[in-house]
Amino acid sequence: MSNDTSKKSLVGRRIAFLVANAGVEQVELVAPWQAVEAAGGTAVLVAPETGTVQAFNHDVEKGDTFEASQSVSTAAVDDFAGLVLPGGTTNPDKLRMIPDAVAFVRGFVEAGKPVAAICHGPWSLVEADVLRDKTLTSWPSLQTDIRNAGGQWRDEQVFTCTEAGWILVTSRRPDDLDAFCDATVTAFATADVTVPVN
Repeated sequence: MSNDTSKKSLVGRRIAFLVANAGVEQVELVAPWQAVEAAGGTAVLVAPETGTVQAFNHDVEKGDTFEASQSVSTAAVDDFAGLVLPGGTTNPDKLRMIPDAVAFVRGFVEAGKPVAAICHGPWSLVEADVLRDKTLTSWPSLQTDIRNAGGQWRDEQVFTCTEAGWILVTSRRPDDLDAFCDATVTAFATADVTVPVN
Protein backbone atom coordinates (compact mmCIF):
# COMPACT_ATOMS: atom_id res chain seq x y z
CA MET A 1 0.00 0.00 0.00
CA SER A 2 1.42 3.35 -1.05
CA ASN A 3 1.41 6.18 1.47
CA ASP A 4 -0.02 9.59 0.60
CA THR A 5 2.69 12.25 0.59
CA SER A 6 0.62 14.78 -1.35
CA LYS A 7 -0.07 16.98 1.71
CA LYS A 8 3.61 17.29 2.62
CA SER A 9 5.07 20.05 0.50
CA LEU A 10 8.68 20.15 -0.59
CA VAL A 11 8.11 23.08 -2.93
CA GLY A 12 11.28 25.17 -3.08
CA ARG A 13 13.43 22.44 -1.53
CA ARG A 14 16.30 20.80 -3.42
CA ILE A 15 17.17 17.29 -2.27
CA ALA A 16 20.50 15.65 -3.08
CA PHE A 17 20.62 11.96 -4.01
CA LEU A 18 24.20 10.76 -3.54
CA VAL A 19 25.22 7.64 -5.48
CA ALA A 20 28.30 6.05 -7.00
CA ASN A 21 28.50 6.04 -10.79
CA ALA A 22 27.69 2.33 -10.75
CA GLY A 23 26.04 -0.01 -8.28
CA VAL A 24 23.01 1.81 -6.89
CA GLU A 25 19.92 -0.34 -6.34
CA GLN A 26 17.52 1.10 -8.94
CA VAL A 27 14.27 0.93 -6.98
CA GLU A 28 15.93 2.55 -3.95
CA LEU A 29 16.88 5.50 -6.14
CA VAL A 30 13.71 5.77 -8.21
CA ALA A 31 11.01 5.43 -5.53
CA PRO A 32 12.32 8.17 -3.16
CA TRP A 33 13.13 10.37 -6.17
CA GLN A 34 9.53 10.10 -7.37
CA ALA A 35 8.23 10.77 -3.84
CA VAL A 36 10.33 13.93 -3.53
CA GLU A 37 9.15 15.21 -6.90
CA ALA A 38 5.51 14.27 -6.18
CA ALA A 39 5.73 16.48 -3.08
CA GLY A 40 6.98 19.38 -5.20
CA GLY A 41 10.67 19.09 -4.40
CA THR A 42 13.59 19.15 -6.81
CA ALA A 43 15.69 15.96 -6.80
CA VAL A 44 19.33 16.33 -7.86
CA LEU A 45 21.54 13.35 -8.69
CA VAL A 46 25.06 13.79 -7.28
CA ALA A 47 27.86 11.30 -8.02
CA PRO A 48 31.65 11.18 -8.00
CA GLU A 49 31.56 12.14 -11.68
CA THR A 50 28.88 13.89 -13.72
CA GLY A 51 27.27 11.84 -16.45
CA THR A 52 26.14 8.25 -16.48
CA VAL A 53 25.07 6.37 -13.37
CA GLN A 54 24.50 2.65 -13.92
CA ALA A 55 21.79 1.26 -11.66
CA PHE A 56 21.38 -2.42 -10.82
CA ASN A 57 18.54 -4.70 -9.80
CA HIS A 58 19.39 -6.88 -6.79
CA ASP A 59 23.11 -6.14 -7.27
CA VAL A 60 23.34 -8.61 -10.16
CA GLU A 61 21.58 -7.43 -13.29
CA LYS A 62 22.06 -4.04 -14.89
CA GLY A 63 19.09 -1.73 -14.69
CA ASP A 64 18.59 1.67 -16.28
CA THR A 65 21.11 4.46 -16.54
CA PHE A 66 20.61 7.90 -15.03
CA GLU A 67 22.42 11.20 -15.45
CA ALA A 68 24.27 12.76 -12.54
CA SER A 69 24.02 16.51 -13.02
CA GLN A 70 26.54 17.39 -10.33
CA SER A 71 29.81 15.94 -9.12
CA VAL A 72 30.24 15.50 -5.39
CA SER A 73 33.48 17.52 -5.49
CA THR A 74 31.57 20.60 -6.68
CA ALA A 75 28.29 20.04 -4.79
CA ALA A 76 27.65 22.31 -1.80
CA VAL A 77 25.60 21.22 1.20
CA ASP A 78 24.23 24.78 1.43
CA ASP A 79 22.44 24.23 -1.90
CA PHE A 80 20.26 21.43 -0.52
CA ALA A 81 17.60 20.94 2.14
CA GLY A 82 18.23 17.21 2.60
CA LEU A 83 20.16 14.13 1.48
CA VAL A 84 19.06 10.68 0.32
CA LEU A 85 21.48 7.73 0.42
CA PRO A 86 20.08 4.82 -1.62
CA GLY A 87 21.50 1.35 -1.19
CA GLY A 88 22.85 -1.44 -3.32
CA THR A 89 25.78 -3.33 -1.86
CA THR A 90 28.52 -1.85 -4.05
CA ASN A 91 27.12 1.69 -4.21
CA PRO A 92 27.89 2.86 -0.64
CA ASP A 93 31.00 0.67 -0.54
CA LYS A 94 32.41 2.75 -3.41
CA LEU A 95 31.26 6.04 -1.90
CA ARG A 96 32.96 5.45 1.42
CA MET A 97 36.31 5.24 -0.41
CA ILE A 98 35.84 8.74 -1.89
CA PRO A 99 36.84 11.52 0.54
CA ASP A 100 34.65 14.14 -1.16
CA ALA A 101 31.59 11.87 -0.82
CA VAL A 102 32.28 11.19 2.86
CA ALA A 103 32.79 14.91 3.49
CA PHE A 104 29.53 15.70 1.66
CA VAL A 105 27.61 13.30 3.91
CA ARG A 106 29.27 14.69 7.04
CA GLY A 107 28.44 18.20 5.89
CA PHE A 108 24.69 17.54 6.04
CA VAL A 109 25.00 16.30 9.60
CA GLU A 110 27.15 19.24 10.67
CA ALA A 111 24.58 21.59 9.13
CA GLY A 112 21.74 19.84 10.99
CA LYS A 113 20.01 18.88 7.74
CA PRO A 114 17.92 15.70 7.41
CA VAL A 115 19.37 12.54 5.89
CA ALA A 116 17.49 9.47 4.65
CA ALA A 117 19.29 6.16 4.03
CA ILE A 118 17.99 2.75 3.04
CA CYS A 119 19.42 -0.77 2.97
CA HIS A 120 23.24 -0.50 2.65
CA GLY A 121 23.06 3.31 2.42
CA PRO A 122 24.06 3.84 6.08
CA TRP A 123 27.58 2.59 5.27
CA SER A 124 28.32 6.14 4.12
CA LEU A 125 27.18 7.41 7.53
CA VAL A 126 29.43 4.90 9.27
CA GLU A 127 32.39 6.13 7.23
CA ALA A 128 31.50 9.76 7.95
CA ASP A 129 31.60 8.94 11.69
CA VAL A 130 28.26 10.62 12.44
CA LEU A 131 26.26 7.82 14.08
CA ARG A 132 27.09 8.35 17.74
CA ASP A 133 23.86 8.67 19.75
CA LYS A 134 21.74 7.79 16.70
CA THR A 135 19.27 4.89 16.45
CA LEU A 136 18.68 3.45 13.01
CA THR A 137 17.88 0.43 10.92
CA SER A 138 19.49 -0.95 7.76
CA TRP A 139 20.15 -4.13 5.87
CA PRO A 140 20.90 -6.57 8.73
CA SER A 141 24.54 -7.16 7.75
CA LEU A 142 25.39 -3.55 8.66
CA GLN A 143 24.32 -3.80 12.30
CA THR A 144 27.79 -4.56 13.67
CA ASP A 145 29.33 -1.70 11.68
CA ILE A 146 26.62 0.64 12.99
CA ARG A 147 27.17 -0.44 16.59
CA ASN A 148 30.94 -0.10 16.21
CA ALA A 149 30.34 3.44 14.93
CA GLY A 150 28.42 4.31 18.10
CA GLY A 151 24.88 3.87 16.80
CA GLN A 152 22.07 1.65 18.04
CA TRP A 153 20.55 -0.74 15.49
CA ARG A 154 16.89 -1.78 15.29
CA ASP A 155 15.11 -4.26 13.04
CA GLU A 156 12.19 -2.07 11.95
CA GLN A 157 10.52 -1.20 8.67
CA VAL A 158 11.38 2.47 9.07
CA PHE A 159 12.88 4.47 11.92
CA THR A 160 13.17 8.23 12.29
CA CYS A 161 15.74 9.41 14.83
CA THR A 162 15.84 13.03 15.97
CA GLU A 163 18.66 12.72 18.51
CA ALA A 164 21.99 14.59 18.27
CA GLY A 165 20.56 17.62 16.51
CA TRP A 166 19.61 16.17 13.12
CA ILE A 167 16.94 13.93 11.60
CA LEU A 168 17.88 10.51 10.24
CA VAL A 169 15.32 8.34 8.43
CA THR A 170 16.33 4.73 7.74
CA SER A 171 14.79 1.54 6.35
CA ARG A 172 16.00 -2.02 5.83
CA ARG A 173 15.24 -3.09 2.26
CA PRO A 174 13.20 -2.41 -0.91
CA ASP A 175 10.11 -3.98 0.69
CA ASP A 176 10.11 -1.03 3.11
CA LEU A 177 10.08 1.65 0.41
CA ASP A 178 6.51 2.88 0.89
CA ALA A 179 7.15 3.58 4.57
CA PHE A 180 10.62 4.96 3.83
CA CYS A 181 9.38 7.38 1.17
CA ASP A 182 6.58 8.65 3.40
CA ALA A 183 8.89 9.19 6.38
CA THR A 184 11.55 10.78 4.16
CA VAL A 185 9.17 13.32 2.64
CA THR A 186 7.81 14.10 6.11
CA ALA A 187 11.33 14.70 7.45
CA PHE A 188 12.31 16.92 4.54
CA ALA A 189 9.03 18.86 4.71
CA THR A 190 9.12 19.52 8.45
CA ALA A 191 12.84 20.01 9.06
CA ASP A 192 13.74 23.49 10.25
CA VAL A 193 16.46 24.22 7.72
CA THR A 194 17.32 27.14 5.50
CA VAL A 195 15.48 26.44 2.25
CA PRO A 196 17.72 26.88 -0.80
CA VAL A 197 16.12 28.77 -3.66
CA ASN A 198 15.57 26.68 -6.80
